[in-house]
Amino acid sequence: MEPHSPEEYCEAALPVPLAKTFTYAVPRGLRGSVQAGCRVQAEFGNRSLTGVVLSVHRHKPRFSVRPVKKLLDDTPALTAELIELGSWVADYYCAPIGEVLRSMLPLRGETRSKRVVTLTPAGLRIAEASLVPVDVEGQVLESLRRKPLTYLVRKHRGAAKAVDRLRERALIRVENVIEARDPTLARGAALTVQIASGRVPAGRVSATEQWLLEYLRRDPGSHDLRALAVRRGDVVRAARSLARLGALRIEVKRAEREAAETVDRPELSPSQRRALDAIVSVLRQARYQTFLLHGVTGSGKTEVYLRATDEALVLGRSTLLLVPEIALTPALAAQFFERFGDAVAVLHSALNDTQRSEQWRRIRLGRARVVLGTRSAVFAPVEDLGLVIVDEEHDASYKQAEAPRYNARDVAIVRGRSAHAAVVVGSATPGLETRFNAEAGKYALLEMRTRVMERPLPAVRTIDMRREFAETGNTPLFSRELVTSVTNCLSRGEQGMILLNRRGYSTHVLCRSCGERVECPNCSVTLTYHRGDKRLLCHYCDHAQPVPTRCSGCSGDYLHFHGSGSEKVEEELARHFPESTIARLDRDTVRAPDSYETILNSFRQGECNLLVGTQMIAKGHDIPNVTLVCVVDADIGLGRPDFRAAERTFQLLTQVAGRAGRGEKPGEVLVQTMNPEHYAIALAGSQDYQAFYIHETKFRKAFWYPPFTAMASMLVRSRNLSEAVSMGASLDKCLRPVPGHVRLMGPASAPMAKLRAEHRFQFLIKSPNRRAVAEVLGRARHHAAEQKWPATALTIDVDPVDFL
Repeated sequence: MEPHSPEEYCEAALPVPLAKTFTYAVPRGLRGSVQAGCRVQAEFGNRSLTGVVLSVHRHKPRFSVRPVKKLLDDTPALTAELIELGSWVADYYCAPIGEVLRSMLPLRGETRSKRVVTLTPAGLRIAEASLVPVDVEGQVLESLRRKPLTYLVRKHRGAAKAVDRLRERALIRVENVIEARDPTLARGAALTVQIASGRVPAGRVSATEQWLLEYLRRDPGSHDLRALAVRRGDVVRAARSLARLGALRIEVKRAEREAAETVDRPELSPSQRRALDAIVSVLRQARYQTFLLHGVTGSGKTEVYLRATDEALVLGRSTLLLVPEIALTPALAAQFFERFGDAVAVLHSALNDTQRSEQWRRIRLGRARVVLGTRSAVFAPVEDLGLVIVDEEHDASYKQAEAPRYNARDVAIVRGRSAHAAVVVGSATPGLETRFNAEAGKYALLEMRTRVMERPLPAVRTIDMRREFAETGNTPLFSRELVTSVTNCLSRGEQGMILLNRRGYSTHVLCRSCGERVECPNCSVTLTYHRGDKRLLCHYCDHAQPVPTRCSGCSGDYLHFHGSGSEKVEEELARHFPESTIARLDRDTVRAPDSYETILNSFRQGECNLLVGTQMIAKGHDIPNVTLVCVVDADIGLGRPDFRAAERTFQLLTQVAGRAGRGEKPGEVLVQTMNPEHYAIALAGSQDYQAFYIHETKFRKAFWYPPFTAMASMLVRSRNLSEAVSMGASLDKCLRPVPGHVRLMGPASAPMAKLRAEHRFQFLIKSPNRRAVAEVLGRARHHAAEQKWPATALTIDVDPVDFL
């Protein structure tokens, strides 16, 4: 008789917007197998969710608990180090631990979920007693009687409503079952097939299966299944069928990339050598240190990253490299693959579930020691982490816009500190908070003030569009000087880039009779006219509607299209330069997964000579033949309700200017503006970061903004305006009075008072003491829970980068 084993319970973090874990009983058959870090399938309400076990214990709870339905991992999917990191993220950013851990586990490609229906005992009695009515409900019950284990609802027309009715009468049970995927179904899998020891029962094979067996018997060994499919189209399906019978064995193999035996490594400049030596020194001591690598555009920061990664691998340690956008991944990944071959793994959201899962597993098993990816790659299961690199560290894309609202740059630094790793945050225009930490000695400052091979920075000229209007009497999109410069650039056989950081054709539609604008019904913004789509679009909720012919307010037909976007820039360039070939790079032209690289490669190969775009063209591109960069409406971002507006304008202009003159030919930059005296534009023109930093920190200190204070934002939101007002007033009453060293502003309408049909009221919290900010946020979360607000009614953003 099996000895009695003591009862076990586990605390699981589930992907729900609740700041708590949930207790489940461990079934007898799983006792001793469930460990911290393993994924389990568990019932939550009427749903089946996948959670992560945080601990296992034998303390019987005072309340009844459900058992774990299924253990999904033989070994922990998350290490203790990653669970600790996830707990820090949940605590610091006031995020539910289950949602944090879900973002750390991109494993959906390994499993699939299907809706399964089974008979309850009552339903079985009715079905077996032949009391089934002759209708759709009866067909469902009869099907389940014949196949009692599983029944996919989609097999019966009209079954969905019948299933709902039968479920209400407790005759059937509906579950979401999670099961492992067949790895041979993965797209891109390289399949090999060979004879196994199993024998095939007579009469059980199709003609194709018989053909495949005979082929493999004549020519034993492994064969590429995709190659065989060229001979016989349905051979892959036949091979899978025979593999299930044990007659064949299918193996999934991936093409390995080998590092180049000889890589042309450029000679390092003195500043590159000094930066590399400092990083390598810390690597060899296996201690934590954060470096700010402040290098002008074209100074060779990537080569420093490559050499430092090489040193980390020699020391037996891994590297994690973050980039802010998917668009920057291919070019950088190509350089790392050339150096390190299949030691490189890439993680970003453009990968499908299967690809992402495969990369995650390669990292988890230690087969990939160099991990390159976007924001979520900061949670990659890298072992022996020795080097963490955050490229373009100033970029706002590192901040997650939805829960959990973490900043990957800061999480990377925390992770590097825990792993005793060297952390390098690099940028030509560091964020003020980062540079402030370097000035304070918290980070070590490494500067590279000159371009590689002593190439000069581009010459920048600011064009005052007010003077253009005074001299010409109109407000053209392009100044006369810009038209002349583009003409000269094209005549020399060189390439140019034109930036307008705004999508669409026109920014809004205005009635000249009554002044009414066409606004989004869901958001407090005007709709943007997209000429290519022939419709008006909201860039926040994706609402779309036809272009009106009359004003909805006065029925007048004097509608006028105001403002300009990248679509209009492209059209105007074609009108001015009909002999040129123009490409456009913005969110509207890169909807397909590979369209970004296709457009950029076309420009890189010289197939087009002018590239129009939004901020997507401003970072990371190294195209030697680009000698001219033009910025249209440079002060477009200065009017944003954000204390970082000047900093972002300076960064964007400096970054896009750095695309010019990266080859042997000198570069030229033209900046069109209505506000040339603004310090962000003037100092971007002279590319004087230090002067901008001094000017901007004076402003921040005077108005008590970061880096001189910690900051958090809270949004109270509801589809019902009166409910949102009531909740805002209730929270304000709960939080006041606040400590003397804390400033609480609000509630006030958010800069975008309505977004996606929700009314929003904002609180801002500032204090030089982070613990004080955390205390106020904790009180707010407690109040929301106590008042039983909906889970989405209160949004907390610690260290916000966007205030809309």
